[in-house]
Amino acid sequence: MSDAYIPVSCERHSEYELATMHKQVLSITWQDGQGNTREQFITPCDVITEQKAEYLLAKDIEGNNKKIRLDKIIDAHQSDH
Repeated sequence: MSDAYIPVSCERHSEYELATMHKQVLSITWQDGQGNTREQFITPCDVITEQKAEYLLAKDIEGNNKKIRLDKIIDAHQSDH
């Protein structure tokens, strides 16, 4: 099974950048590095490229740093949280 990065659409990428700019709280579901599905409220801080993959840097509601690979995000939408 390959874990090669699969680029996300420009539209999706722009949504993450806008959420970062507006400090929107997102409800996000993603697959972590161990293959587990995670769901959490996060505030995006930045979108970065590292080792030919793109990541969303964020903080959860407890203030912990998160680094989520964009192609592992299953769902993300603005939250009223």
